[in-house]
Amino acid sequence: MRKKTYLRLVEYQTEQSERHLKEVRGIYMKMRGYKHDFHHHLQALKGQLEAGEVDRALAYIEALDSQLRNVDTLLRTGNVSLDAILSAKTAQARAEEIEVTVKACVPDTLTLSDVELGILVGNLLDNAIEACREVPDRRFIRIYMAMKGKMLYFSMLNSSGEKRRKKGVLFPSRKDGIHGFGLHRAQAILEEHGGWCKFNSEDGAFSSEFLVHAVE
Repeated sequence: MRKKTYLRLVEYQTEQSERHLKEVRGIYMKMRGYKHDFHHHLQALKGQLEAGEVDRALAYIEALDSQLRNVDTLLRTGNVSLDAILSAKTAQARAEEIEVTVKACVPDTLTLSDVELGILVGNLLDNAIEACREVPDRRFIRIYMAMKGKMLYFSMLNSSGEKRRKKGVLFPSRKDGIHGFGLHRAQAILEEHGGWCKFNSEDGAFSSEFLVHAVE
């Protein structure tokens, strides 16, 4: 039984790492694409202005500005690993027309490993995106992260459907199989690092909090 649990844990962590890497690569390739196109945009604008087509150039700039507002640039939290995780997840959320706001300031070096950080934050954001899908309008995710002494504090509020009931101390994920293992693994990581988590469900909103020892 212990070996089976260990193998399940390894499978889960491998899947999480591969998925996060794929998401980050997707953002990187998208940003490279915009950088590659930038020269062509400048040439088009130069040609329009030289031809005296000012209105056409202005319309072109407006169209570019609209596109750039939808580009999910990397967030800057102070921690490279967290930047990658949050950027990938917020890009996914915004692609599904979910409004995301993030306020985070975190040291670059944490006692939590990159995999542990990905499991903690990645799972909660996955669940928030899943909950937002059930809401027809006013879909949002609001995230706050900061240090409280040597403890890392995370708070998130997201739109949700009807009030959910706990199963033990956690709200069960609607996902089956290895995906449903996420919250239990996150809770175990928090306990290993002397932390705690708290969740609350109300009609229309769901909140998640955790506090964990993260620096020496």
